[in-house]
Amino acid sequence: MDSPVSVTQPRAGVATITLSRPAAFNALSEDMLATLKQSLQKLSTDKSINVVILAAEGRAYCGGHDLKEMRAQPSLDYYQWLFSQCSELMLAIQNLPQPVIAQVQGVATAAGCQLVAMCDLAVAAEESKFAVSGINLGLFCATPSVALSRNLPRKQAMYMLLTGEFISAHKAMEWGLINEVVPADLLEQATLALADKIVAKPAPAVQLGKRLFYEQIETNMARAYELAGQTMACNMMDESALEGVQAFIEKREPNWR
Repeated sequence: MDSPVSVTQPRAGVATITLSRPAAFNALSEDMLATLKQSLQKLSTDKSINVVILAAEGRAYCGGHDLKEMRAQPSLDYYQWLFSQCSELMLAIQNLPQPVIAQVQGVATAAGCQLVAMCDLAVAAEESKFAVSGINLGLFCATPSVALSRNLPRKQAMYMLLTGEFISAHKAMEWGLINEVVPADLLEQATLALADKIVAKPAPAVQLGKRLFYEQIETNMARAYELAGQTMACNMMDESALEGVQAFIEKREPNWR
């Protein structure tokens, strides 16, 4: 059976993970969840990769969980296991050392919208749409609400969660779910251009920064400053930071190693 996920390297420093179940709207089946997590684990130790793009094949980015698969096993134990697997995948995206950019086309709904929200950055095609539509099936999108409420203001997040309605790509950018909206034929180009901006920066600083960003945002102000100060001190001891500061002093371009 074909893998539900493919991994490619479109250029130096960048890896693209592509959801490859287009006929099923790239629904997050058990196999998809496991394969995605394995792909992220493998890339997490790859020193040649500075940025990961999470893309998808077909007309939809991701339609959420595989409802047929879920309905075939109606037991509390199974559902608890399934959603724990999904949560592990979402945390693997956040815990990945490299920044992750969602490259979104078509529909991203329920756990698919959650996937976009968990990525560090997101670029979307103009016609893409976003929803957490479980409420329309009698199922509040509880796990997607965790990521959504950490991206959107409360009123906007609750609007999506309680109505289940789709919002446009431009509305998603206005509300803070995504960074950029581009024509569909420029989606890959725009996403790679954003990736290139990050690849051009020293990887140690980027990775330290990503880890600190999520750690401090979940704690109180005093602890956040403590963590930030420790991170900056460690960062300053890195060769790239020492070179960057010296280059600034000498009014020249830094020579990153």
